[in-house]
Amino acid sequence: MDNHDAMEIAIEEARAALEHGDVPVGAVVVVDGHVVARRHNERQLTGDPTAHAEVLAIRDAAAAVDNGWRLTDATLVVTLEPCTMCAGAALNSRIAKVVYGAADLKAGAVLSLMGVGSDPRLNHQFEVTQGVRAEECAELLTSFFEAARDRQHRSNE
Repeated sequence: MDNHDAMEIAIEEARAALEHGDVPVGAVVVVDGHVVARRHNERQLTGDPTAHAEVLAIRDAAAAVDNGWRLTDATLVVTLEPCTMCAGAALNSRIAKVVYGAADLKAGAVLSLMGVGSDPRLNHQFEVTQGVRAEECAELLTSFFEAARDRQHRSNE
């Protein structure tokens, strides 16, 4: 499975978040070419501020592999550049590589605002591939937030 195929699954997960009003972000963890975890944002669904797609997928992946919590052979594929919490989770789980679609210029902690996974002062680094199917990933987010603004505008009339 290549990054493009894995991102397709992450996009499917992002669409699933829409079903319960969550921001459409999806994530998958791939080990040896196989998806071992796939999740989407569940903050609205669960009321848990840490229920980002990446964190949930990393938790599931750690439970699914034989390395305990270390995901040293894993790739995290996510539709949106991870925030500081999620980049930190990838770092602390020893993820080998992070692949993302859309950049997050306001909160992205992998390349846009900071380089959590490439800071040599930290005890681990991960490889980064950016921009995989970026337009599709960005369109899901743009549509979601446009609809949210339209609902807000209509409720204020």
